[in-house]
Amino acid sequence: MGKSYYVDASASVNGDGSKESPFKTIQAAADIAQPGDEVIVMPGIYREHVIPKNAGSEDARITYRSSEPLKAVITGAEVVDKWDHYKGDVWTARVDNKIFGDYNPYTTFVCGDWYFAPTVRHTGSVYLNDRMMYETVTLEECIEGAADPCAWKQEESTYKWFSVQEDGATVFYANFKGLDPNNEKVDIAVRRNCFMPDKNGVNYITLSGFDVNKAATTWAPPAAYQDGMVGPHWSKGWIIEDCEISNSRCCGISLGKYRDEENDMYFYTKHVKSPTQMERDAVCRGQYHGWLKENVGHHIIRRCNVHHCEQTGIVGRMGGVFSTIEDCHIHDICNSQQLGGAETAGIKLHAAIDVTIRRNHIHNCIMGVWLDWEAQGARVTQNLMHDNHRPEGRTPAQGAMFSNDVFVEVGHGPTLIDNNVLLSKVSVIMPSEGIACVHNLMLGAFGLINSGVDSIENGQREPRYTPYHIRHRTEVAGFMTILHGDDRIYNNIFVQNFPVTDEKKTPADNDYERVGTKCFDIFPTYEEWISNFQMDREPDMGYLAKYHFGHLPVWVDGNAYFNGADVYSKEKNNLVNDKDKANVTLNNEDGKLSLETNIYSLLGEFKDTLITSDVLGKAFEPEQRFENPDGSEIIFDTDYYGAKRDGAIIPGPFATGKEGKFEFTGTAFEI
Repeated sequence: MGKSYYVDASASVNGDGSKESPFKTIQAAADIAQPGDEVIVMPGIYREHVIPKNAGSEDARITYRSSEPLKAVITGAEVVDKWDHYKGDVWTARVDNKIFGDYNPYTTFVCGDWYFAPTVRHTGSVYLNDRMMYETVTLEECIEGAADPCAWKQEESTYKWFSVQEDGATVFYANFKGLDPNNEKVDIAVRRNCFMPDKNGVNYITLSGFDVNKAATTWAPPAAYQDGMVGPHWSKGWIIEDCEISNSRCCGISLGKYRDEENDMYFYTKHVKSPTQMERDAVCRGQYHGWLKENVGHHIIRRCNVHHCEQTGIVGRMGGVFSTIEDCHIHDICNSQQLGGAETAGIKLHAAIDVTIRRNHIHNCIMGVWLDWEAQGARVTQNLMHDNHRPEGRTPAQGAMFSNDVFVEVGHGPTLIDNNVLLSKVSVIMPSEGIACVHNLMLGAFGLINSGVDSIENGQREPRYTPYHIRHRTEVAGFMTILHGDDRIYNNIFVQNFPVTDEKKTPADNDYERVGTKCFDIFPTYEEWISNFQMDREPDMGYLAKYHFGHLPVWVDGNAYFNGADVYSKEKNNLVNDKDKANVTLNNEDGKLSLETNIYSLLGEFKDTLITSDVLGKAFEPEQRFENPDGSEIIFDTDYYGAKRDGAIIPGPFATGKEGKFEFTGTAFEI
């Protein structure tokens, strides 16, 4: 039985951590907490970067708990409450740079590998009433206070700030649009992190019930030290639960990565290796840094509200393996469009080996879930995703990525996407292989089919070789480029819900608009594919070379198609309803979400077969089954709600749909 330490920001003096004489700072407790101890934090605002010093153990965690849910606030910000009127709606304030220590967010720019936007934004931010204001490049732009044509929320984008350095101080100018900042809550981001170790291996920590907000985090690409407001920093067995995580300049929660000076921002600083080669180096160097199933990952993020972060809600490179992200509400990510690059999404994970992402509500993000490289054994299941696309009329920002619900990039599988409600304009982007889509409702298209992998440089094709791993482990088993195919599309409902505005778009585009499975017509069936391999004789290596680098087969069956959604030409068992109009509406009634649809009344007597791991088989390159992380079989006999699919199997994420209305409940769906 461990000790309990108490922390109270309102204590008159810094005590000994007892209930009667609590510490004033969380750090004071973090310096001495041992395995099995609990740090109980009273309501209050804690302006500190908490650096857990000691690790817990698997059977004796160190727990940091807010005594009242979300009443203990850990923030990387400091209040600025002395503003002088400058001109019009613009006010000015001067802050001594000593407050920043050795990290000044107003001289540090957001930049680095895979950052595509102009390097003009700082890692610091100004917040008005707990909302991040928009940074400008010039004082004149700040004074003008015009809406940003790229911003998803136009009115919010008129609140601007600008800063300059003068005589050891940061001078702020901010356009408060008629508000007097001396009568409002105005903060500036000061600290880079809020709760994060400064060394590897601080294992088995629980962070429970905190409001964590406003930090000057840096851009977090995969071959760099990835920081967030909260994160385990290359450790094992963390639990982050029941927290609100918001207003990070870049990332909210980070599940990556080891610190390695030789590989940190290699492309950005050294230029001479291609970014893709640098990523391969990062994977292999990870083994040197102890990237093993026994050492790293196995984290749980649950029941968290993650929002208003401008790179990702949750990011991770390699350090998030074997983790679970569940029952979270993730929204309003990368909406300002002030930052841009290939690392922006509600959840962006590299090497999501055996990661489970389930029962989350993900919406109004530039992307919902982006699994990049090595999504081997990853499962995205029972999630509601919607409005993960740019609002009508918004201009794409320079460096901004495209939008979709799920993006699986250059992986070899097996990657499983099942029992999800996917309501955005593009459902699944898959420049990968070894993906199974089972029992989903999809209102959007597939995209980047047979595309988005290799580049043509110096007049020749440059394949993007990516790793695959020993089954259910991190050790690299091999590298291979993406052959495309090896996908399974079973028992889904496809609805052409959004209009087709550009007939020139093809499935190779990221914003393809035609819903359905016809895009898989370019791939062979298994029977067609295997017939090329001389299975009845000694193989001719030269002859087989073209097939070793040809498309892999696909399996498409049991799907239902509405409103003109198109159909894989070789699908044998399906329902195509071209007569009736299928309607799908997501309602918000007093903050309660529900889905209304007539689809299930239009299915008639159509029935599917039960899908199992044996039906899905093995992903080609890693030769690993679509199965649970422990190697056990998956039987798809439960639906989005976890209800049993008794008797007849019907397509889509719901076992039965006679009522035509589906309610979404739980904290993740409280709008």
